[in-house]
Amino acid sequence: MDSEAPRLRVVVAKPGLDGHDRGAKVVARALRDAGMEVIYTGLHQTPEQIVATAVAEDADAIGLSVLSGAHLTLFARVVDLLQAAGAGDVVVFGGGIIPEADRAELAALGVRQVFTPGATMADIVSWVRANVGHRTEF
Repeated sequence: MDSEAPRLRVVVAKPGLDGHDRGAKVVARALRDAGMEVIYTGLHQTPEQIVATAVAEDADAIGLSVLSGAHLTLFARVVDLLQAAGAGDVVVFGGGIIPEADRAELAALGVRQVFTPGATMADIVSWVRANVGHRTEF
């Protein structure tokens, strides 16, 4: 990592009522251990809280973890709120129990990548490094 380059800032969030956060915490730790600044919001966050945190923290990305099946609604709301806040350049990616059939719709909404069970921490870290930090509108 270039010592002159700013560290990537990633908000890791658990939107909605899903109470399982082990995976989100593992991803947060992997990103942190890879040299990124990670802000973990904790359980039961609303899309409004997540976006407010991302804006306040000047985040480069938001990683959302959803196991409850509400991913289409929650991810869409986060993307919409980012746009409304003038933060459409924040990269949104996610993970959890997300059916293959929903991934194209998530991509159309602006979710840049979806990681499902079996994704390695190395794959996630590598993807974030390659796709976050360019701060261009998509």
